Amino acid sequence: MKTTWRSASLAASAVAVLALTTACGSESGTSSSQNVGATAPAGGIAGVGVGTGVGSGVGSTASAGAAGGTDAQGAGELAIAANGNLGKILTDGTGKTLYRFDADTAEPPKSNCDGDCATAWPPVSADDISAGDGIDKSLLGEVTRTDGTKQLTVAGWPAYYYAKDAKAGDTTGQGVGNKWFALTPEGKKAKASGSSSESGTELAGLSVRKDANLGEIVVDKNGMTVYRFLKDKAWPEPVSNCNGACLEKWPAVAPVAFNETEGIQEKGYMNFTRSDGTKQQTINCSPIYTFSGDKSPGDINGQGVGGTWYAVAPNGKLVGAPAQ
Repeated sequence: MKTTWRSASLAASAVAVLALTTACGSESGTSSSQNVGATAPAGGIAGVGVGTGVGSGVGSTASAGAAGGTDAQGAGELAIAANGNLGKILTDGTGKTLYRFDADTAEPPKSNCDGDCATAWPPVSADDISAGDGIDKSLLGEVTRTDGTKQLTVAGWPAYYYAKDAKAGDTTGQGVGNKWFALTPEGKKAKASGSSSESGTELAGLSVRKDANLGEIVVDKNGMTVYRFLKDKAWPEPVSNCNGACLEKWPAVAPVAFNETEGIQEKGYMNFTRSDGTKQQTINCSPIYTFSGDKSPGDINGQGVGGTWYAVAPNGKLVGAPAQ
């Protein structure tokens, strides 16, 4: 990486741990956020790459490289592309779109996409990068991944390709699982025209929406409906029984600090560690998810699917489910 834009400091800093108000069963004190450093520690958690499965284990099988999982190579001179739907987005020197992942962190930088996740979302190598016209080189940096490779960061956010983008200008990774978004030149998430953020109504991390059919239901920061799975367990501690292909269709909601919610019951609001090592949010101790079949804010296509998936009320109860 060229030293002209290398990040001046990637020193690890402690992240404040938000204590739970109420824990489930005999388990108490579960953290609602995890401490992370500027360099991804060995044994880092795997990322949930919706549409690709859950990242399994440390050490990416597709180290930082070009889309499609080819040998690692630098992105060259970064450029700004004008997309008719997303506005200005960041691309590599060949025009391939760069993305960011909601499960990652920017302060300090840390990638939570390893294993299968990194195969579908190849990290962008930090080597031989330069800033093209209109790009603030001070926003470009790097983070060391679990496999020791250096990944490009933009405003602290690790940058990725999407393996299903076949050619320059493709943005098929936009909005996948409501967790993956094209990068703007400032490192922010690209938003489609008419999205909530562009209309000046940015939502809290989790909030409540009044649905004409279901009443008050929980939505995520993108306005997407939140669901529960009848086969999960809440007591004496949360257990998710949605894994593998299930998790591809029903992405687990990553931890959201309670002070970033609106209208959500505080009792039992906690996160837990899934069997794959990732963290998942709960409401009233019940694991919560979004649905890949919901394409726009306000969609409730997941309601009642298989007789096991239902929207969530602000107190964590199932909405519209048969009496249990």
